[in-house]
Amino acid sequence: MRDSAKHQGLRNQLVEVLKQKGIVDSNVLDAIKRVPRHLFLDSSFEDFAYQDKAFPIGAGQTISHPYTVAFQSQLLQVKKEDKILEIGTGSGYQTAVLVAMGARVYSIERQNELYKKTSALLPRLGIRPKLMTFGDGYKGLPNYAPFDAIIVTAGAPFIPQALLGQIKIGGRLIIPIGDEVQIMTELIRINEKQFEKHEHGDFKFVPMLENKN
Repeated sequence: MRDSAKHQGLRNQLVEVLKQKGIVDSNVLDAIKRVPRHLFLDSSFEDFAYQDKAFPIGAGQTISHPYTVAFQSQLLQVKKEDKILEIGTGSGYQTAVLVAMGARVYSIERQNELYKKTSALLPRLGIRPKLMTFGDGYKGLPNYAPFDAIIVTAGAPFIPQALLGQIKIGGRLIIPIGDEVQIMTELIRINEKQFEKHEHGDFKFVPMLENKN
């Protein structure tokens, strides 16, 4: 579980790459600078951990490109103590970035293998989301709603209605919508029934799956 000066230097370089690609939120960039991405990857990928690439993490899942993590995090407009629901814990890297940004994170993972691995890893790294649970992201966490924001880290074929109902008025949902390629979609809750929609370009995610474990 080493985080060396070399790793820190590579993170600083990664932050410069992300700035060039249009990430401007200093809270996001500071979190990327602080979170040791190499510790969320298989050791065989350690030398490549700070390249802007996705890598396999088991169970047919991947850790997203740092740019994708930074882009979604920037769209969330996180303020300290914001209550955020994350759909798809995966490796825990996005979770760690949100915690480093000062958010209270509630995270759901539907792959049991990843859930067990990541729920053991995060405490060892001193990263403490408010809740990490195994379950179906399509249903959200109604018992803990409403949330200031919801982030979905897998490609969804449609917008789950259950998630829309769990956002505070003024809050937002960031979700990649589509099958082969997804459009990064931002929905801001205007009132009980209305949402304002913005689209932010094409991305590629693994599919969001219902709970089949």
